[in-house]
Amino acid sequence: MPLTALATLPAFAALPDDARLWLLALAHPIEASVLAPDLEALLGRWRHKGIQYRGAWALLEHRIIAIAEPTLAAQPSGCAIDGMLRGVSHLAAQLDLRLEDPQAVLVWLGDSLRAIPRSELEARLADGTLDGATPVLDLALLTLGDLRQGRLERPLAATWIGKKYLRAVGSGL
Repeated sequence: MPLTALATLPAFAALPDDARLWLLALAHPIEASVLAPDLEALLGRWRHKGIQYRGAWALLEHRIIAIAEPTLAAQPSGCAIDGMLRGVSHLAAQLDLRLEDPQAVLVWLGDSLRAIPRSELEARLADGTLDGATPVLDLALLTLGDLRQGRLERPLAATWIGKKYLRAVGSGL
């Protein structure tokens, strides 16, 4: 799905812009139909302390699981969030899928989406593999509105990671 189409994701149509958002990257592309039955069941039974959460999901770029939920924006529950994230991790393992390290930086290199470990960022900047214009997927977005407004993909230089690592490479640190 082109990132320009994110503003109109049908799965999230009924959710407000301030719905809380989680983005989890898969190591390899997959079709949404593989995830659908189990992920819909997981979100359908997502509750904590008597609260039934109304999560919705979409698969972006065949690799990014996007989950949004409106209640947790106003009434956050770390236990509920942890439970959902454990459920997604367990589901990935059951389907023999691997989630990327959440600390990795997802970048577009040509037509390929690659996860670069943070420990390798300075070396990839120094050798020219990455630069300030490299498109990065920001998996730290907090709200559905951020996703709808096109903040998922930005040049590396426009992200906090880019600001930190570009300065370090430029200063020779």
